[in-house]
Amino acid sequence: MADNRTNGKTGNGAGKAKPPVLVVLQLSGGNDFMSTVVPFGDPHYFDFRKTVGIPEKDVLKLNDSIGFHPVMKPFKQMYDEGKVAVIQGIGYPTPDRSHFRSMDIWHTAEPTKIIADGWLGKTVRDLDPQKQNVCTGVSFGQGLPRAMYFSGTPVISVAHLEGYGLLTSLPGTEQRAAVNAFTRMYAPEEFREASLVMGHIGQTGRDALVGADMLKVAPQKYSSNVEYAGDALSQSLKGIAQVHLADIGTRIFYAQHGGYDVHGSQLQSQPKLWSQVSRAVNDFFADLRLHSAADNVVMMIFSEFGRRVRDNGNGTDHGSGGGAFLIGDCVKGGLYAEYPSLAPAKQASGDLAFNNDFRSLYSTLLEQWLGLQAAPVVNGAFEQFKGMIKSAA
Repeated sequence: MADNRTNGKTGNGAGKAKPPVLVVLQLSGGNDFMSTVVPFGDPHYFDFRKTVGIPEKDVLKLNDSIGFHPVMKPFKQMYDEGKVAVIQGIGYPTPDRSHFRSMDIWHTAEPTKIIADGWLGKTVRDLDPQKQNVCTGVSFGQGLPRAMYFSGTPVISVAHLEGYGLLTSLPGTEQRAAVNAFTRMYAPEEFREASLVMGHIGQTGRDALVGADMLKVAPQKYSSNVEYAGDALSQSLKGIAQVHLADIGTRIFYAQHGGYDVHGSQLQSQPKLWSQVSRAVNDFFADLRLHSAADNVVMMIFSEFGRRVRDNGNGTDHGSGGGAFLIGDCVKGGLYAEYPSLAPAKQASGDLAFNNDFRSLYSTLLEQWLGLQAAPVVNGAFEQFKGMIKSAA
């Protein structure tokens, strides 16, 4: 499909009865896009993927040249319903095959220098400039991803929703007293610098307590016929569904799924990974639809880079030029941009050449879905995808 991008701003995120919500799912380790969206019609595919190639007969075909991995049947169903957009060949200039640097670039939307502020942290800042809701941004998983960080902007990080809290062995009033006492103890007024630092720590603690009070109602108010699997990703998405359905004003959610650094045993690991993703994402949206709460939610799935075009005999090594997905009732599904050619002359040093800057996708979400100015968040102006986001019901 041709590259459908524009510099226009539609602002679909503004003025809806239900504020638009964005869920970001990170696939950590470098997902092999060629084994996710399989280019079986490219004459070079089986030459380069002699051991980890997916047989054409097994591929869940999207057209006569590409298709999903055979374990992605729930994903394919959503695609057939027009709710999945596949962005092919996404990346950034001068690719870096380091997990840490590449993920840092995706988190900060800054490929050329090191900065601390995350693009979603800035987004939370712009969605709630008065800092009225500490739960505007909520991340599920171990630790706060840099994408969600922005100095002075509160964001909640949750490992397990039911156990979330601070000083949980103390009653609520004693928790707050303990945080305040800790701040005063280590931040006497005569030491201004220490006071500022510890004041920030104290405010972070108070924000965490407020967030815990808000989030603890989510499991109590939740009931569903959808049975999520027991894996970590499924439980994270269940937690996101619970918070979304609790209607406490969360606009940005984040979840992570690891294990994609498949240097070996790829034929065993890739099916397990995408079985979990496909089921978890399908269950999540089924849950929201059951509660009539899916029409203002869009999910973006990304990974820090793709893998090398040629397999290594048992797996694939770090590469570039992977892909991303948008999912939701307000997404116009289909294929966006061209699948990168596997022809040796068109590769980027043995990798897929990227067709789309990832900041184009960010800009599309920020302006067309969330109704925000993209340039201050993504550090520049980038073409947007035209027609990928539909107006919410």
